Amino acid sequence: MKGIILAAGKGTRLYPITKPVCKPLLPVYDKPLIYYSLSTLMRANIRDILIIHAPGDEDAFRHLLGDGGSLGVSISYLAQQEQRGIADAFIIGADFIGDDSVCLMLGDNIFYGPLFRHRLRKIVKNFKDAVIFGYYVNDPRAFGVVEFDEAGRALSIEEKPKHPKSNYIVPGLYFYDNRVIEIAKNLKPSARGELEITSVNNAYLHANALHVEPLGNEYTWFDAGNADSLYEAAGAIRTAQRSGKLIGCPEEQALKNHWITVDQLRETADEMEKTKYGQYLFGLIDEIENDD
Repeated sequence: MKGIILAAGKGTRLYPITKPVCKPLLPVYDKPLIYYSLSTLMRANIRDILIIHAPGDEDAFRHLLGDGGSLGVSISYLAQQEQRGIADAFIIGADFIGDDSVCLMLGDNIFYGPLFRHRLRKIVKNFKDAVIFGYYVNDPRAFGVVEFDEAGRALSIEEKPKHPKSNYIVPGLYFYDNRVIEIAKNLKPSARGELEITSVNNAYLHANALHVEPLGNEYTWFDAGNADSLYEAAGAIRTAQRSGKLIGCPEEQALKNHWITVDQLRETADEMEKTKYGQYLFGLIDEIENDD
């Protein structure tokens, strides 16, 4: 399975913060926002990754992540030349996806919770058709709402309904088989001129091929698309990390996946030795060496 991070939004809801720097490179507590998306794909055991960025932003992403070699992954880059919606990612990335299935992650979304890595890998291992997540909220009226049965089969998806049929909204993490490329190519722009991800999901729903993985209150999700949510996410990450475990650390995922060696991790840690992040990486090294 291939992975795509859509990181091409202009971030206008965060102006003036995002005028000099693109939204996925903004800090969320102790790391760039895109680290959380990248770590999620790596937790799903996906190591061939495309970052779709806005024109002119490739150098900034490359300066941060390079080709992914230090993380044991392969990262490539393509620009979304104009804002055409989330589903445009499958058209831009069609050659990258090839004949494979694909996981799309929005570059401003953050997920964490118990056994999330296990759930992601289970989806990838047993994957077919399309899988989206349903995240429980008390008031879903401002979101896309998904209704599903006890078996996880999607029954309906509605955008910002006045009378929601469930309390589960659709966050920015999606798994699709190869049909998604043709589905995206055949979409008509919505009233706001975009190729909507809801239209993709409805195509699979109408084919009885859309599965929903529910995430209850034990999971945390943020769409860090405005100043308030960015601030809330940073505070939540800071609080969660008081246990001593980092959230959204791609180097740790690379080490767990046996994609990098201790020596490779040490090189990265040396670059950041004066930071808590760097000290955390040194702690991972100590754990391994003491186990030996």
